Amino acid sequence: MAKEKTLFTCSTCGGTSPRWLGKCPACGAWNTLVETVAEAEPGKNRYSAASFTGLAQAQAVQPLAAIEARDFARTASGLEELDRVLGGGIVEGGVVLIGGDPGIGKSTLLLQALDALQRTGLPTLYVTGEESGAQVALRARRLGLEHSPVQVLAEIQLEKILATMDAHQPAVVVIDSIQTVYSDQLSSAPGSVAQVRECAAHLTRAAKSSGMAVVLVGHVTKEGALAGPRVLEHMVDTVLYFEGDTHSPFRLVRAIKNRFGAVNEIGVFAMTERGLKGVSNPSAIFLSQHSAPVPGSCVLVTLEGTRPLLVEIQALVDSGGPSPRRLSVGLERDRLAMLLAVLHRHAGVACADQDVFVNAVGGVRISEPASDLAVLLAITSSLRGKALPKGFFAFGEVGLAGEVRPAPRGQERLREAAKLGFSVAVVPKANAPKKAIEGLTIHAVERVEDALEVVRGLG
Repeated sequence: MAKEKTLFTCSTCGGTSPRWLGKCPACGAWNTLVETVAEAEPGKNRYSAASFTGLAQAQAVQPLAAIEARDFARTASGLEELDRVLGGGIVEGGVVLIGGDPGIGKSTLLLQALDALQRTGLPTLYVTGEESGAQVALRARRLGLEHSPVQVLAEIQLEKILATMDAHQPAVVVIDSIQTVYSDQLSSAPGSVAQVRECAAHLTRAAKSSGMAVVLVGHVTKEGALAGPRVLEHMVDTVLYFEGDTHSPFRLVRAIKNRFGAVNEIGVFAMTERGLKGVSNPSAIFLSQHSAPVPGSCVLVTLEGTRPLLVEIQALVDSGGPSPRRLSVGLERDRLAMLLAVLHRHAGVACADQDVFVNAVGGVRISEPASDLAVLLAITSSLRGKALPKGFFAFGEVGLAGEVRPAPRGQERLREAAKLGFSVAVVPKANAPKKAIEGLTIHAVERVEDALEVVRGLG
């Protein structure tokens, strides 16, 4: 592939420079020049080469009603929890981006998935840019995959990777990682914004034109976001994040974007000596192991994608100093401050001089407002030193006026809790089922003070 001329373009004004400068000569903005490739000849575009047929073939304009809708064929990865997050399996021609902290298990999970796919007769290719083939083989031995038929390529040059993909025609390709790949078209170092954007664009076009499924492993920054340009997440079909404490054996894979399935779907894995294993009953991870009920603990039924999960919310209220602290782990800190104000104003429970700590057990992150009622009940339980009854759970959004609002798919939450042996519930009145659920006593409330009154009666 002929080397083309490079320019540096300002992301603010669009001005160009033949070399990199800290300050744009046109508009004076700092650190806005990004390396780009100039066209080799007038009217010729580097994306129109024979190896890149584009994201989609040109078609005539036609009404939407005349276009035949069809489902995308999916291939099971061999890991049930991964298939759940992907929306049912790997899609032909789909591009998946998976990110997570170093050592969280990204390479381990993908190597296990490729081995399962290869053993079903599907050709696969594992491209490693961070390790040698011997290091990958050593990991495979630790996972019990020493006789794996997965094809491995240790390479970081984009043009050689694309040539290998074209020669072997694998059905699934893993690029580990996109930050290590570079193209001869650019002179910048691997991992730079320009290299990541260009390499991801070429790999995406190769996937769409050939029907190969491509999985890109992405590095993350210290803040936990995917490194590189934001356009990387827009280019791909699915974005997955690996979550979890490296000191805990449990890992969560969450779908942030998915063109072929539900977003916010999670898969739960346990890290073992033989790699990552799917957890069939994830609620057991997030529930308490107390032999008897303890103050400050309330079980919440939250919704992650299409799956109801039971999570224990723990609260600790203690005497604070002149500046009481508000700390939450796994829940929104600003929402905690708002809930404490609602609790004081509408239920008469004051925590202004108390330190309040709230934690979602198991490292799960809860963003939905349906956790409000469980958080308030856990705080009140800790403040009064009285435990909630055994088999108790709650869910519901709390408004600033003190009202308890319904949560989506309340019936599914109730059935999931009843299936796991829970017997007492405090829920919004709008979520109360018309037909009784066997073994479950439901207290429907409309306001925060009503919920606290119900809990006092149960105690």
